[in-house]
Amino acid sequence: MNKASVGILVLGFSSSAHASGNEASNTAWLVLASVLVFFMQAGFALLESGMSRAKNAVNVMMKNYMDACAGGIVFWLLGFGLMFGSNLTGWFGTSHFAVQEGEPWDFTFLLFQMMFAATAATIASGAMAERTRYTAYLIGAVVISGLIYPVFGSWVWSGMYGGQGWLASLGFIDFAGSTVVHSVGAWCALAGILVLGPRLGRYAADGTPRLIPGHNLSLVALGGFILWVGWFGFNAGSSLEMNVSLGLIALNTHLAASAGALGAFLAQRGSSSPVLLTTTVNGSLGGLVGVTAGCASMQPGFALLTGLVAGFVVVFGMRLLDRLQLDDVVGAVPVHGFAGVWGTVAAGLFFSGDLFNWERVGVQLLGAAAAFLWAFPLALLLYLLLDKLFGLRVSSQDEQRGLDYAEHAEVGYPEFNLAQTFDADALPGRVGK
Repeated sequence: MNKASVGILVLGFSSSAHASGNEASNTAWLVLASVLVFFMQAGFALLESGMSRAKNAVNVMMKNYMDACAGGIVFWLLGFGLMFGSNLTGWFGTSHFAVQEGEPWDFTFLLFQMMFAATAATIASGAMAERTRYTAYLIGAVVISGLIYPVFGSWVWSGMYGGQGWLASLGFIDFAGSTVVHSVGAWCALAGILVLGPRLGRYAADGTPRLIPGHNLSLVALGGFILWVGWFGFNAGSSLEMNVSLGLIALNTHLAASAGALGAFLAQRGSSSPVLLTTTVNGSLGGLVGVTAGCASMQPGFALLTGLVAGFVVVFGMRLLDRLQLDDVVGAVPVHGFAGVWGTVAAGLFFSGDLFNWERVGVQLLGAAAAFLWAFPLALLLYLLLDKLFGLRVSSQDEQRGLDYAEHAEVGYPEFNLAQTFDADALPGRVGK
């Protein structure tokens, strides 16, 4: 790949794809990629549910199901315009809200972007699992999808309908969203767990972390595989067209994920820790997050290195959170936040044809810092307000019973946790003895 072609690719979401002579093929490819990215919601639901306890399985699934629904609607109403509308100031878009008319490609592009918004919003779900009020969580997801995520996205990816984001004008590289999607979602998750506090019993009085194991590691592995599959649409779909770059993007994606799992294995083995399935799966996800920024602009060897380092970042990032007594149920902040920052820097370091350009690396660091300084304070304010107005955390009694019953009046595994969770005869629709 020559420097000119790389330069075109790293612009990410350009407006040129719809003008090609093969519009039907490009549309078909982007719709397929949209389906793959949407399928990632199933991966998140399985992984997060599996890492949670059985008494919260339904609640976790419901959050992933509904944040895609509610978030998608608000992104159509507001978020898409803020992110991709005419952006003459460099800060946010001012057109294309609630799109109902336009060229066929406008609707295809909107569909694809709607799936990205859902991914950003759902990252907070797993981190905040097992102690968050359902309604308060959904309100937060709507604000993330409709405001926090799209405004930052406009700084990087806007320009389709005029203007350009201020980070894009500096040459910031984020092809498919290591920072725009994943780090923004992770900083929102970090704000959420700070406001919530840890789960009951998660840390001893002296701060020693106590393991609260998930109820189904098979779901965790299956969720990891599904997310891996969906990521091919996430990254390769960001080319927005059928072109010869897709093979390199998909290859880099796969290499980074594989190396991420290997990095997590080496980090665990090197520190004499048990080699856990959950941590290994998170390592591969960290590799995927890491390569997302530079998947179109780095050579395969550097994609592998990016994923390998991301695996280490995830393992030691999870330990850092435990040391700080920050209870992230699924490791979302290390996977999407820490690995996202590393991947953003790596995209500048390993830019094909112009390696180790420190000016470019400086721009990458600026973009990563801007994401934190925008998303974290705003999300912290959001969750503090939700806590004040509605109560963000459930009661201790409801947390002990499980959110499936407390929030939804049903349980995912009635055969073995019905009597433990509540009085069986009190379940709506049941007749007492």
